[in-house]
Amino acid sequence: MARRAHKPDPVQRRQVEAMAAYGIPEPDISRTVGIDPKTLRKYYRDELDLGTTKANAQVAGFLFNSAKNGNVTAQIFWLKTRARWRETPVELQHSGSIGRRDLSQLSDEELLNIISALDAEIGMVSAKTIEMKPNASSAASPDAVSKPIKN
Repeated sequence: MARRAHKPDPVQRRQVEAMAAYGIPEPDISRTVGIDPKTLRKYYRDELDLGTTKANAQVAGFLFNSAKNGNVTAQIFWLKTRARWRETPVELQHSGSIGRRDLSQLSDEELLNIISALDAEIGMVSAKTIEMKPNASSAASPDAVSKPIKN
């Protein structure tokens, strides 16, 4: 027994066009309509093609009107996608020295002078320097401080 030939009606055509416009995949549309995907493509080719085109045209119209009415985001998007505008990278150049110093090459006195100058710039009270004298155990062994004492 042969299958009945599919006969699309206007309601089904509008439904297929709307689903195609929403981006629903063809296999899902064919299942909704209750036909094979090949039958869908055979009888609804225009609806499948034009549904997407009509939806894109409508959204483009809304975007265009929004851009014309002063929506800056829409204007930027339109110009980047339609007018091929691109943001050019800004190349920053400096003149002069950055002023890096290797602090390990400075003496303690030079470091203290730098710290005092910076403290004065930000309004901090000058710090007192505490002189530490090595005790007998640390003088004998430089790593005596870091070793635990064993009983």
